[in-house]
Amino acid sequence: MKKALLLLGMSVAGMLATTRTMAQFSLSGQLRTRTELLDGQGTMLSKGEKPAFFTSQRTRLNAGYKGYRTQFFVAVQDVRVWGQDASSNNRITNPALNGLMLHEAWGEISLLDTNQTKLGKEFALKIGRQEFLYDDSRVLGNLDWLQQARRHDAALLKYGNNGFTAHLGVAYNQNRELKSGTLYDGVPAGYPAGTNGIGTMYKSLQFLYLGKKLKQGNASFLVVKDDFQKYTLDTAGVKKLANGVRSRVTFGPYLQTKIGKSWTVTANAFYQVGKDKDGASLSAYMYSVRGLYAMNRVFSIGPGFDYTSGTASGSRKSHTFDPLYGTPHKFWGQMDYFYAANAFGKGGLSDVYISTTIKASEKLSINTDLHHFASAAQVRVADNQKLSSAFGEELDIIANYNLTKTISFQGGYCTFISTSSLAQVKGVKNPQKMSNWAYLMINIKPEFLK
Repeated sequence: MKKALLLLGMSVAGMLATTRTMAQFSLSGQLRTRTELLDGQGTMLSKGEKPAFFTSQRTRLNAGYKGYRTQFFVAVQDVRVWGQDASSNNRITNPALNGLMLHEAWGEISLLDTNQTKLGKEFALKIGRQEFLYDDSRVLGNLDWLQQARRHDAALLKYGNNGFTAHLGVAYNQNRELKSGTLYDGVPAGYPAGTNGIGTMYKSLQFLYLGKKLKQGNASFLVVKDDFQKYTLDTAGVKKLANGVRSRVTFGPYLQTKIGKSWTVTANAFYQVGKDKDGASLSAYMYSVRGLYAMNRVFSIGPGFDYTSGTASGSRKSHTFDPLYGTPHKFWGQMDYFYAANAFGKGGLSDVYISTTIKASEKLSINTDLHHFASAAQVRVADNQKLSSAFGEELDIIANYNLTKTISFQGGYCTFISTSSLAQVKGVKNPQKMSNWAYLMINIKPEFLK
């Protein structure tokens, strides 16, 4: 009897140990505050307008589960400005300012046995609300700088083997459950997470990503097709949804590699065809190249150039490139004058810049970027008079300090010297010539359970 009980106990202990080995549960959080002084961030202020000052906060709770051929993840977040709510009664909060949302909620099913995945192979289906983050986030990124970030409701088929990656993603959006029809209003209330500069969510999205790890870097090719619900305008100019979609296709390669011991080069190019959300025919493109030379372990410096095509005045065809669902804050200046929430016309952008990085210690780094911006298309005023294509210069100085593995600080100061041409395309009258922005961000990311 004692032997039988001993054997039973050993079996149960073995089963529990196996379960603990195979199933892993994680619980983590994030509290990120950003205190900002805005004196022309996003767009220049008119003379006489006063700077803004506020603190915004992102609070996240992340729960993950990893078991046999299964993964599950949920991220709930609250985004708001300090003082946005009444301190004694949350019920009077304006619903439009409600920042509580489900940022991610996805499950992943491995279509291969666990033994094969241990060998570096992957074949899985990921479904639900998720972030898309590819290469340098030029076209598909999670926009993490924005407190609410960016996510997609989608299905993703993933394959990987021996350094090769293939991802196929699909999404199909509807405003609500319907009894008939599939018309979609691309501006759903409560989450205006549309593509850059157009404020409209896609009706459907499909993309194919092919990537390969190189000896000293990565190479990839991306094709993205996004579709927008057709609409017509009535005699009063009110939009009325119509059957069918307008589709555009964006495709191009990406390369990141090392040249010798000191140079790191990143380059990509994308071409955009089809029709935009308003039905105009598209033929647009962008390309970029950046080099960074490590002079030693502490200091790196290098030039870069970005170009996105634009539409000249009077053109029937659109040549304005849209960077889709990327992270524009990362590329076109920290002050977000271009391809962010603040429009600057359809003339495209030329960006020549030089970057430096100082790794002062294992915990402290300082990055400095100096940009010269110009319009890709000719700038004209109402009487068709030509203006200079120069938009101005921007200086960004950003410092990062990691106090611990879970606590970090980031501070920045940025300034923009703008031209009358930029004021023209942004529609700012009597603008201030010099704009400034400063911020301090505190990021706490504890792991409660791992």
